[in-house]
Parts: sequence; C-alpha cells; structure tokens
Amino acid sequence: MKDREFVSVFRSSKKSDTYIYVRRGQQWDELPESLRAIFGKPVHSMDLVMTPQRKLARTTGEQVLNAIAEKDFFLQMPEERDGYVIDFRTKPGMRDS
Repeated sequence: MKDREFVSVFRSSKKSDTYIYVRRGQQWDELPESLRAIFGKPVHSMDLVMTPQRKLARTTGEQVLNAIAEKDFFLQMPEERDGYVIDFRTKPGMRDS
C-alpha cells in the first residue's frame, strides 16, 4: 500500500449509492467484466488524494488504498437498511425482536 494515491471516484449509472474508487487514469476496460456489467456506465464524481488517515463517510482511506493495491479498485455499495418493508398489521413497538 502506498502512503498516498491520486484516485478518481465514479458513481454507478445502474445502482444508486454505488461508487467505485480507482487510480486516476485507470482504464475502465482493465477492470473485471462482471464488475463493469453490474456497475454500468461510470459517471465521474471527483478526484482526490487518498491517504491511509483519510476518513470517508462509509470507509477509511486505508481500506480504499488496500483494495486498490490488491485488486485495482474499491467498490462502495449502499448501506443495508433494516426496515425497507414495513408490516402495517403490527402496532409500533410490538414487533418481534
């Protein structure tokens, strides 16, 4: 892992709240075909200098740099949310735990 890396961040055109971090200048065709198919067309969000100490909303700079060093990208998926489906038949506070 490098001490710092200039990375580009792209959002997915197919999946909301899904982002990929890659080295700046990374060729899209060099990433795995399965990833490209699921991700869709990349939409550029920003470029930044990533350091291990950098804190991001859902991850750390260290995790991003480790993933980029290992597999040339870091994929950030949406957070899993509990309660997408609400059971309107039960009263609030009466759900099984």
